Amino acid sequence: MGRALVCAGLVVPAFVLTPTPARSSQGGTQQTPVFRAGIDLINVGATITDRKGNLVTALAVDDFEIFEDGKKQAIQYFAAGDPVDPDHPGPPLHLGVLLDVSESMGEDIGFTKTAAIKFLNRLLDAVDIAVMDFDTEVRAARYSQNEFARVVERIRQKKASGFTALYDAIGVYLDGAAGQDGRKVMLLYTDGGDTRSAISYSDLIDLLKASDVTVYSIGALEHQSTFTKNDQRMKLQQIAEVTGGQAFFPVAVKELDAVYDKVVAQVRAQYTLGYVSTNEKTDGIWRKIEIKVVRREGRDLRVRSRKGYFAPYRK
Repeated sequence: MGRALVCAGLVVPAFVLTPTPARSSQGGTQQTPVFRAGIDLINVGATITDRKGNLVTALAVDDFEIFEDGKKQAIQYFAAGDPVDPDHPGPPLHLGVLLDVSESMGEDIGFTKTAAIKFLNRLLDAVDIAVMDFDTEVRAARYSQNEFARVVERIRQKKASGFTALYDAIGVYLDGAAGQDGRKVMLLYTDGGDTRSAISYSDLIDLLKASDVTVYSIGALEHQSTFTKNDQRMKLQQIAEVTGGQAFFPVAVKELDAVYDKVVAQVRAQYTLGYVSTNEKTDGIWRKIEIKVVRREGRDLRVRSRKGYFAPYRK
């Protein structure tokens, strides 16, 4: 049965993880995560492309360096960006789907429901799926992968009505995802407008910066005015890009397959790097993260990842 998400607040805690090395059957060293209380491991997902935009999936931990506020950090966890490999599974994948069913989506609701269902059919290895549909209110539930039929039925039944609590819906998802270990990918289907949220847009961006969720926005903007379309397009791009994700704006169902090919390939190819910061201050300030590819041809590669995080804060 789907399990309702209970979210008491919108504080996103640090992900706690410490790795220890383990020998693989091939004689190499693999990173096996071991969880310990009191250790704040900073997890960063990174997508690497060449100059032509092709994904690069054959890098090893020694090909990377990671810096925090300009100071090099020791990489203590690494998962390679390879296609699904049952013999060497990466971190568990948690999938979130946020569906705007407010009145402003009336002309696009059929398109977005079809889009959401088509996408879910492409990532069947996710360990669970958090589904949130929102209008004036936010309704949330989490399903296991074997409850896929229930997820599809939930999405199909939705009708467009009410105002739009877009920012609140994202905040509720981030709060629920903060307690999950592994990779977290969120697909957002909306026209980008918000008319109801208690959270401001600037506060939402701070929450996204504090999270380790990668967001992909699918914007339905064809029935918006030019001014509204430009503003909402910019916001959806920022919501995605601040997490290392990407925004897409398909105008027809036939374009979805190409979009999903890109999204799924990026999810499959994403590297995960983790480190414990050498900065022990608990001042809550923003810390800049930079990931570099250091092998000889690394200068020709592009890195897309979140740009930093907020330090823990303790009085």
